[in-house]
Amino acid sequence: MSWNIELKEQNLQPMLFIKVKTSVEGLQKIIGESYMKIMAYLTELGQQPSFAPFAAYYNLDMQNLEVELGFPVAKQLPGKSEILAGQIPPGRMISCVYKGAYAGMEKLYTEMFQWIAENGYEFVGVVYEYYLNSPMEVPESELLTRVDLPIKTIPCHTGGGE
Repeated sequence: MSWNIELKEQNLQPMLFIKVKTSVEGLQKIIGESYMKIMAYLTELGQQPSFAPFAAYYNLDMQNLEVELGFPVAKQLPGKSEILAGQIPPGRMISCVYKGAYAGMEKLYTEMFQWIAENGYEFVGVVYEYYLNSPMEVPESELLTRVDLPIKTIPCHTGGGE
């Protein structure tokens, strides 16, 4: 399958999030709970998310995932208790929207990392997945997930340039 992988610039993006460690089996429950807590806090502040909920993966160790679950917001807001305020850093990234069950995303990741290598870039930082709809709204085959991978140009590479 061929994916529509786009190169883009990410602006500094304020966010509210909850940072957790969990196994992949416990992730769905924690995602739901975390999003509900953040939405309740946003309502308390009289604010709304500025985009879809996300998960930021700091590693891909399926038994010990380190992940931030949250929402982008229009302006920097204060954190409260386990809800932290932060920012998605600015920079270059590649992005692609995946359609289908979450379990089938491995092929997309393989192709995105291959694109990075073939185009003279290096993956840096954190994997971001934005959930554009939810399993409670649509069948698994209709799920839409945007994957963003921060990148930088590899020094001495003759293509791409930065």
